[in-house]
Amino acid sequence: MWLQVLYLCLSCLTLCQSQAQLRASLNRSNDQAGRCHYTFTVASPVESSCSGSSMKPEMDGVLSRLTLLEALVSRLMVGVDGDVGTRAGANGEEGLQKAYSQVTGEKNQLQQDKERLNKQVQELQRRLDELSEEAESLRQKPCQQTHTSQHENRPASGMYINPAYDSGNASYQEMKAEVTEVPASQLIPEVNHNFTGCGELQSVGDPVLHRKADSITGKYGVWLQDPEPLGTLYTNKTVWRIDTVGKDVRQLFAYDDMEQFSKGFPMKVLALPESVESTGAAVYRGSLYYQRRRSRTLIRYDLASETLASRLDLPHAGFHGQHPYSWGGYTDIDLAVDEQGLWAIYSTSKAKGAIVISQLDPESLEVKKSWETNIRKNTVANAFMVCGRLYTVASYTAPNTTINFVYDTATNAGRAVAVPFKNKYRYNSMVDYNHAQRKLYAWDNFHMVTYDVRLGRASHGSS
Repeated sequence: MWLQVLYLCLSCLTLCQSQAQLRASLNRSNDQAGRCHYTFTVASPVESSCSGSSMKPEMDGVLSRLTLLEALVSRLMVGVDGDVGTRAGANGEEGLQKAYSQVTGEKNQLQQDKERLNKQVQELQRRLDELSEEAESLRQKPCQQTHTSQHENRPASGMYINPAYDSGNASYQEMKAEVTEVPASQLIPEVNHNFTGCGELQSVGDPVLHRKADSITGKYGVWLQDPEPLGTLYTNKTVWRIDTVGKDVRQLFAYDDMEQFSKGFPMKVLALPESVESTGAAVYRGSLYYQRRRSRTLIRYDLASETLASRLDLPHAGFHGQHPYSWGGYTDIDLAVDEQGLWAIYSTSKAKGAIVISQLDPESLEVKKSWETNIRKNTVANAFMVCGRLYTVASYTAPNTTINFVYDTATNAGRAVAVPFKNKYRYNSMVDYNHAQRKLYAWDNFHMVTYDVRLGRASHGSS
């Protein structure tokens, strides 16, 4: 409003000055009553004196304009201070609010950074502890290697008697004590000697962690060792790994041994000719067996020549979410290996979702024989084969679950069991058996673990 008043005054001055460069003035003073008055004076360019008839219209016009000017200035004086104060208060409050929000945001960011750094410190401390334990084990390892090399090919008890010694010899007694301190199971690492024959699953040990995946692609996957390798390029110590999160999974990582696998140092990365579907792959006799993505096609990939050796559709098998395990993941076809060979665990529309077991020819992938069970595939979390028997895992998330069913292909009969099984990391997406190591290999929520298993004489109950 006050800008309008000033603009009016300037317009009047400009108008007057343009009229023969007249001199004009604007005066401000109080009257006798103390009221403020503004007086605008302009000298006539032609008249030396004012006559009544000629002055009246002009005086009336000037008076009206001055009255308007006075009213505008009065309103200006009353409203300027209030408006300015109100705007200043609003602007000040808004500025304080923005500053507070900014400080709060920075505080929250700093808190998040602090928590992240604390987690990193904890992780570094955990790794430091692991390295310390590993260093301590390496310090002790030479002694164990000495015992092993000195007594290899001896009876399992380690009681080797050299004729040069007799039981009364002190040095012999000392050596004998050293030997008996080393358990027989440590003389040949990673092999379970509880029962050498093929039997029924009696118990499963606690999970042993070997590696944790570094990225989201390792949420679930496959990791294996070949129980019966062929040739010399790869051995039963070679570790194979596939991270199966993604739309085009083709990378197969190879590690020299378990130690290099634990450290994350692959010796080679192979590019597979077809994409992998889910976590049902198997390694057996120098080949990788897996299901081609979005199909019922099985592929045998020769690891030594890095070529596709065989491919064949598994007849009537459901695929890509038709008959998966309870955790999903397109686990419709699960390939497995045990003492009796290569197997496929799947279902068909004819079986209406019940598990079908087929023994496959490891060269041609043709079905040799099939068994249809009464186990609903989508009600169990996973399955594996041991000595021609199918075992199912009840849950993939429960920390303490069970192996809840066994089906024996030799007797065509199944029954419920309750062998304790632990999902330590709460999302177990792969369970496979290695009969050479006598272990279960599993992929549990980024964590690659093994379980020792104990077999015993089979019982012949059925349901």
